Amino acid sequence: MAGFIGKERHAIDEKGRLMIPVKFRRKFGVGASSGETEVGSGRTEALYIMKTPERSLELYEPFIWSDMRRGISALSDFNPDERLLKTLMYESLETVELDRQGRVALSREFLEHAGITKDVVIIGADTKMIMWEPERLSTLLRESSERFASLAGRYF
Repeated sequence: MAGFIGKERHAIDEKGRLMIPVKFRRKFGVGASSGETEVGSGRTEALYIMKTPERSLELYEPFIWSDMRRGISALSDFNPDERLLKTLMYESLETVELDRQGRVALSREFLEHAGITKDVVIIGADTKMIMWEPERLSTLLRESSERFASLAGRYF
């Protein structure tokens, strides 16, 4: 597992690029099977970015996404609900390249979906990074703070 933990605030540059925090880049490739190359090994690596229903963005490494892809591929094209889920998942997904400076270019569609114009909060959530517009994240945390204890009690 990748083990992304922590929270950082960064800015999107004028070309829509986001600098991935160094502490997260150091984790790239950790847990990948022996046949996969690590990000930063001298060639550009594709990462997977997904729009979420909560209006954030999630960034996955290829070896994590491959597990999710297997689950999605197992869904039946003959079951209308499963076919719809496949469509919704893949409509919300793009690949992005990590450049030599550790940046990824985010499309206008994805930035608009998340409401990101300049600043972004990146949360390390173990196997993925979650990107939020700072005020949207603050609102979510403020409105959901009372639910934390009951949710934690239910799942832990």
